[in-house]
Amino acid sequence: MGKFMTSLCVVCLSLFPPAASAADESRFDASRERMVAEQIRGRGITDQDVLRAMERVPRHLFVPEHVRGRAYGDHPLPIGEGQTISQPYIVAYMTRAVSPGPSDSVLEIGTGSGYQAAVLAELAAEVYTIEIIESLGKRAEKTLQSLGYDNVHVKIGDGYEGWPEKAPFDAVIVTCAPEDIPAPLVEQLKEGGRIIIPVGGRDEVQKMVYGEKRGGRVVTEKVLDVRFVPMVKKSKE
Repeated sequence: MGKFMTSLCVVCLSLFPPAASAADESRFDASRERMVAEQIRGRGITDQDVLRAMERVPRHLFVPEHVRGRAYGDHPLPIGEGQTISQPYIVAYMTRAVSPGPSDSVLEIGTGSGYQAAVLAELAAEVYTIEIIESLGKRAEKTLQSLGYDNVHVKIGDGYEGWPEKAPFDAVIVTCAPEDIPAPLVEQLKEGGRIIIPVGGRDEVQKMVYGEKRGGRVVTEKVLDVRFVPMVKKSKE
């Protein structure tokens, strides 16, 4: 489990680029194939389901037009609101870590641009994703719907609290860092379920944590030092 790489939390931009020409799409397809071959398969991810998902999802449609030409580079990209879309490798590796199956229900905390949700949707039966910023969540939902991901369900709300109405989940992916693993996410994870989450404060070294639920509690392993943006919680009045 020591193969994770640092990434920033993925949060969505407010405006997406217009449709590209056929020639542009052909170039993006070729760039995406190289991305998978060099950045993902080339770094040891051999899970064929994950590789196919990464090959299918058009990452360039989840970034703003002025950085679209760098959509398949080996780095995160700015997507507005002071946030980024994670580098492709971290998306692939976090996906592989929880290994969504065709009958699985997956919870994602931090919808962002919707890219991670789209990758999960290629593998799982249902994806439930929560975004705390309404404008970003709505934009991600629109993008996902336009691409035909009707098995992705977007909720505007506090990800710390999870989505109890749709629990239990086979897997949970968190793309921003709380100071501790939220108890509601543990409660909503099925027995035998998997979770991947960065943990730690803004001004300290964070740890990427992988866990499995056994006997009602999550048994965890710290797998890598990382730097994610903090998880945002709604203030209680």
